[in-house]
Amino acid sequence: MGDWAEAKPGGQFGTAFRAWVWPLVLIVACPILAIWFWIVAVHHDGSVLAYAQSGEWFAHLPLPSGIAALIIVVWCAVQYVLLRIVPGKEYLGPPTPAGEQPRYKLNGVACYVITLGLTAGFGWYAPTLVYNHFGEILITSSLLSLVGCGLLVLKGTKWPTTADASRSDNLIWDFWNGVELHPRLLGVELKQWINCRVSMAGWAAILVLYAAAQIERTGNLDPAMAACVGLHCIYLFKFFWWEDGYFGSLDITHDRFGFYLFWGLMVWVPSLYCLVGLYLVDHTGHLDWPLAGAITAFGIASIWANYDADRQRMRVRRTGGDTTVWGKKPEVIEATYQTADGEERTNLLLVSGWWGTARHLHYVFELALATAWTLPALFTHLLPWSYVIFLAILLTDRARRDERRCAAKYGPAWDEYRSRVKWRMVPGIY
Repeated sequence: MGDWAEAKPGGQFGTAFRAWVWPLVLIVACPILAIWFWIVAVHHDGSVLAYAQSGEWFAHLPLPSGIAALIIVVWCAVQYVLLRIVPGKEYLGPPTPAGEQPRYKLNGVACYVITLGLTAGFGWYAPTLVYNHFGEILITSSLLSLVGCGLLVLKGTKWPTTADASRSDNLIWDFWNGVELHPRLLGVELKQWINCRVSMAGWAAILVLYAAAQIERTGNLDPAMAACVGLHCIYLFKFFWWEDGYFGSLDITHDRFGFYLFWGLMVWVPSLYCLVGLYLVDHTGHLDWPLAGAITAFGIASIWANYDADRQRMRVRRTGGDTTVWGKKPEVIEATYQTADGEERTNLLLVSGWWGTARHLHYVFELALATAWTLPALFTHLLPWSYVIFLAILLTDRARRDERRCAAKYGPAWDEYRSRVKWRMVPGIY
């Protein structure tokens, strides 16, 4: 929603609307939307029009339940235990403006594989348990996460992990945006535990369990579901393979840990990001295996392109430019910047390969992938495409935020980069 450094209500972000009205609207509206997605998908055949015409707008509201709370707690505990006990080397993230370096454990691939194995076993034992209680899981997780957001504000105020913690005079803003940049609890970085393990691994697990529910309910795994779930699982494997690179992303290095991230990871991801899989549980027979294979191939190509773009930039910076990109020595711009304590540092802006084509072309590959795993739902209803629409808005906004941050950080070097790489996301268009 906003770069932490520019989002304080007293700064350029500080209109009353953006400081408290808009955050409050989202805090109220997003939990309602998360449940609404489930209601339309499960009780109205995925049709927004059927929902609107039914008049039963509140007839299927789920209630919190003990079994839903148990599922959530067990899942979080399993991911915590895996993060702690599975071997992995320590990795220091990028320094914060206050000079702090968060500590992560690089064991994501092993934890992900173990998680998928445990999920498959659970899906064989109880294939429809999560599907049947998913509405209860969403409402229970939403309520627990809202309480958690309040506790995060309290922790950041009373017991901050690092000197980067910052309170404003606006409680709504602090609840929405968060107080701490890198909160640490129970010996782990909360962003790694909640974001990478509870949420991202949970994203894959939920879809695998949707596939198990489809098999239990229909007797077969439909090609559409196989393509959708397969692409998600491959993408998330790539995510964990590249986990150390993710620790340098905007989510981790600049967004504080409040409602925007914490509630979003606990509720918005399982609700919206998994929505196409939920829709496909009962929508079968409209896609054959050859077409599913073609869609899968397109999705894998998008995953590779996204990974290759990130790998190019990381390799150039790691080697100081002493490498090749697309068979040639890379063109770079040396950009200097100052940390909050006045120390001058240097970074390389890559002007070759994917990064010489558009400044945020990797976001286009992410949108292509989201399109690929949604295509199996075809176009009968708009609801399964909600994530693609959301992602397009999110990434367009994120590209703008990243541009503002880079302009403030690198100054003339960023102006030079923009003059050499003219397109923001889509070459020739935008």
